[in-house]
Amino acid sequence: MSIELNTNDGQVTITNEVIATIAGGTAVECYGIVGMASKSQIKDGIAEMLRKENYSRGIVVRQENDKLHIDMYIIVSYGTKISEVANNVQSQVKYTLSQSLGLSIDSVNIYIQGVRVAKD
Repeated sequence: MSIELNTNDGQVTITNEVIATIAGGTAVECYGIVGMASKSQIKDGIAEMLRKENYSRGIVVRQENDKLHIDMYIIVSYGTKISEVANNVQSQVKYTLSQSLGLSIDSVNIYIQGVRVAKD
């Protein structure tokens, strides 16, 4: 699936993978986020952290009735307030996608896949 934007100069197509990559990059820059987790894989109760090139595996971009919904699967740092971290990620992702792609995001749903303790 992709989003079609018509401009005065022509048509622009933005794929869901591009949206997911930008959202993932924005999320990992937020305080309290250790990384992105895969949306479909948890082995032995341990969430695998995704590398930068695989952020789209941890994000689902859905389009329903001309509204855009994003589901993000993240791993947070131990000792942070999870509700504040999730709220910060939601607002940052909405802002970044609005500014960079001109998209209006209806919802950003955060799924915490794990908590990591920092290594000293």
